[in-house]
Amino acid sequence: MTLLAEVHDFRRFDSARHLTSYLGLTPSEHSSGDRQQRGGITKAGNSHARRILIEAAWHYRHRPNVGTKIRKRREDRAREVIVAADAAERRLHKRYWRLVMLGRKPPTKAVVAVARELAGFLWAVMRKQEAPVVAQ
Repeated sequence: MTLLAEVHDFRRFDSARHLTSYLGLTPSEHSSGDRQQRGGITKAGNSHARRILIEAAWHYRHRPNVGTKIRKRREDRAREVIVAADAAERRLHKRYWRLVMLGRKPPTKAVVAVARELAGFLWAVMRKQEAPVVAQ
């Protein structure tokens, strides 16, 4: 809900890259000629939304598990929504551990990469939603 309140309309971004750029989750770059030098994330745009995504991404360190509270919350949800959420959770967990263990990235960099991918996933899901109805 926080991201929806901060971003408002995900359809205003033409691509997931535009959204991640707005959130400041893209790497900075200082390039000239043939030389390319990438730095830390730009931290441009909405800092509150970026913080929420980073905080959420830290939870993907843990193995995906459906506890009793989540199972109860899922009772009235559409099957395809649950399947998509589970697939995203497994994918982001796997991405984090691949980056940390195989890619030998520090956990903080892996979390930013997971947050960027989470933002892209949310962009794709929210773009599928119908246009909001404006009351007159």
